[in-house]
Amino acid sequence: MLLALLSLLILVVAVLVARAISRERREYGRFKRLRSSKARNRVYARWLRESFFVFGGLSAVILLASSQYVSPALQDARAWAPMAWALEVVTNPVGTAITTAVAVVVVLALVAPILLLRNHQDAIPTVGDVAALIPRTRSELPYGAALAINAGLVEELLFRFSIPALIFALVGNGAVAFFASALLFGMLHLYQGPAGVISSTILGLVFTVIYILSGSILLVIVIHALFDLRSLVLIPVVITKVWRKTVEKKQTH
Repeated sequence: MLLALLSLLILVVAVLVARAISRERREYGRFKRLRSSKARNRVYARWLRESFFVFGGLSAVILLASSQYVSPALQDARAWAPMAWALEVVTNPVGTAITTAVAVVVVLALVAPILLLRNHQDAIPTVGDVAALIPRTRSELPYGAALAINAGLVEELLFRFSIPALIFALVGNGAVAFFASALLFGMLHLYQGPAGVISSTILGLVFTVIYILSGSILLVIVIHALFDLRSLVLIPVVITKVWRKTVEKKQTH
């Protein structure tokens, strides 16, 4: 049984590494050179399908093999001393109030720069090489929204729900399992450059902590989707005002 789970983990990691290092980086380079919304939308649609079926498929296969470890992995991570302390803090009345205040400040910090820069189209707030992903015309907006929601769903099911259970089945340590999965999540964003990998890893760790403390994968899915909607919908709507842009530019190769 352990050999089968180890083989599955090696296969999953191999698929993710190959996707991050070769195909995604190469395809993203071509995507950045596209100017036609029609051509960009075709790529958006393909990425949407591939992400849903690859990540969703990997999650399904992993859960078929290791679903019984999902709850034990979470409980073991919660029992880790730093997490146990954090859980105790956020569940008492004072800690809950502080956590709520911090959450409000974080939301304001993420949204305020966008509102302040709404008349400065050359100052889009991004971290890493992600500017090309942001929709540029009205027709691209639905794809941006779909990609954001899909990422929240399939990436959280894979990196916060499925892979940690699989790793826990092999190592028996919840903290290690969740940390390793967060590192894999960061590596997936290799095409965004070093800054993108670092920021995505940090973001993955934040999502991991939220999941461990809340015990709700649905909450993390929603938070992840909202975070990506900020980049792929709110930024182009507020700053670049893509809802006004319907004319496509000619495609260059």
